[in-house]
This record gives sequence, structure tokens and C-alpha cells, in this order.
Amino acid sequence: MLHGQTALITGASGGIGSAIARALAKAGAGLVLHYRADRSTVERLAGELSAPVRIVQADLRSMSAIQTMVAGLKALPLDIVINNAGVWKPTPLGATTEPDIDEMIELNLRSIFWLMNCLAPQLREGSRIVNISSVAAQTASASGRSLYRATKAAIDSLTRNWALELAPRGIRVNAVAPGMIETGMTAGHLADDATRQHLLARHPLGRFTTADEVADAVLFLCGEQSRHITGQIVNVSGGFVV
Repeated sequence: MLHGQTALITGASGGIGSAIARALAKAGAGLVLHYRADRSTVERLAGELSAPVRIVQADLRSMSAIQTMVAGLKALPLDIVINNAGVWKPTPLGATTEPDIDEMIELNLRSIFWLMNCLAPQLREGSRIVNISSVAAQTASASGRSLYRATKAAIDSLTRNWALELAPRGIRVNAVAPGMIETGMTAGHLADDATRQHLLARHPLGRFTTADEVADAVLFLCGEQSRHITGQIVNVSGGFVV
């Protein structure tokens, strides 16, 4: 389905990123797997995949690091970009530091905008961009994660605006918004049984989303079956926002 195409996946060492990598590789795409610090995990992932793989490192909090990474990919035309890298942490009012704010905005918002600012000129006609958002962008909570929710809402806005801006080149831009997923990033939050049960109750289908289910939605948005879909936020959440 994606034979002869190349996809860049940011944050490929995480649970969602690695699941997306496996799905796209199975569909025939060549991959560029980005990581910030955990090279060993990405190398193990690459060894599992029956697809051409290139590994790139960059701290996406640094605009110059992004520029260097993009320059290194200039000779490798990209068909697909999956903006997956991000951070999820509490930022309660009255207890959030300036570094907390900087990290959240730099990783969840500024890095994605700057990466696409640098990459857009070298994307092929008809390329696809899929941003990983969250149902948190469409809901509210008193959990002290308002800044995370705001950054993901900004990603939804970028998705819609980029869809219009890049449409003349046939480039489609969509986002996938997962519900709660059990990954290393959320393990601490879900360790509290009361919190876990509260969140499960908000998923009408009775369970949390899996990384593979997110990857399936990403694969659909990268394929021919979604050729007339752009500017959409696709919820994969078991009904969390219903």
C-alpha cells in the first residue's frame, strides 16, 4: 500500500511511535526513525522491521537541531511525516515552573511548527502529514494538565490551517487524537487505582486505547483509502469525547 514511499516518524522510541513504525513498515514504507536520547530502543525497533530504515537523532527543543536534521534529509524525498514526539506532564496552577512551561511548549508545539516550517518546501506533491494530538484538546479537566491540553488544541488548529495552506500541492494534513493509552509516559498517572477507574469510566467501550489502534488510524490517513480526507481530527478513544 505504501511501497516506494518514505515516512519520517518523530519520537519513534515511544510506545505510539514504535507502533506506527511497525504499521507503516508492514504496509511497505521505508522509514526514518527519529529519537532524542534512546538510540538503543530505536535500533532494536529497526532490527524488527522488514523495511529500509534510517535512524536520525535530534533534540526537537532546539531549532538549530531541527534544521540540521532536515538538512541531512534533503536528499531523501519524504512522502509522509508523522509528528508524534511530545511530552505529557502535570502543570498545576501555582506549582508550575518556567522550565516546565518551556519544555511543554517547545516539545508539543514549537518543535512541530518549526519542523514543518523547515520540511514543507522539500515534501513531495501529494505527501501526507499526520499529527498526533489527543482527546485532551477537546475536553477539560481539573487534573492540572491545562497546558498540555492547550498545546494539543494548538496542534488541532495547525492541522486545519496547514490542510488549507498545503492543499494546492495536494498535501493532506490530518491528526489522530487518542484516548488514554498505557505507555511509559502515563504509567505513573494510571498507577493510582481511583484515577484509573475514573478514566476507564469515561471510555464508553470499557477500556483504554492501544498504541496499535492509533497506528491503524495513522496508516489509514497515510493510504489511498483516505485520499479525499484532509483537515480532520480523527478520535481513536473508545468514545471518550462522545
